[in-house]
Amino acid sequence: MTDDKLTEVIGAKKPIYKGKILNVQEWTVTLPNGAEAMREVALHIGASAVIPVDKEGYTYFVKQFRTPFERVFLEVPAGKLDYAGENRLEAAKRELREETGFTAEKWTHLIDLSTTPGFSNEVISLYLAEELTLGETDPDEDEFIDLVKLKFEDAVKLVTEGKITDAKTAVCVLLADQHMH
Repeated sequence: MTDDKLTEVIGAKKPIYKGKILNVQEWTVTLPNGAEAMREVALHIGASAVIPVDKEGYTYFVKQFRTPFERVFLEVPAGKLDYAGENRLEAAKRELREETGFTAEKWTHLIDLSTTPGFSNEVISLYLAEELTLGETDPDEDEFIDLVKLKFEDAVKLVTEGKITDAKTAVCVLLADQHMH
């Protein structure tokens, strides 16, 4: 079975907005039935995220204000790639160190996640970091975060109870739980 009956043919791409984090374009597509439609597409360089778990069974999250939701979220350390083609594992290592101060000896790639395929091409690579060593944090100058230490099983419970709603964090926790057990 092929996906031909579902595939849209991409036509003209018109820039709408060029920003620091994403670019928005208007794409004209030809639908499988031959009709034309317009798609708004947010182009994103990509990101990496990491769930650090220490040998005592604790994990570390960051709390930070998320402007679109006008509230604070509990999230795994994460950040966008610095440039197209940046090594995603190296980006995860950088974000872990900058946001938590930790480095890790053991890294496991969990998944490359398409965050919102309905309107964006963002892919975020999720990692599990173990065998942690604590160092100094170095957050970005526009980043205000608090570090939160939780028992790993409590983090799983927060996800399953719907108290952690950030998608990358929920997927990180659940895949790390599956990997470690």
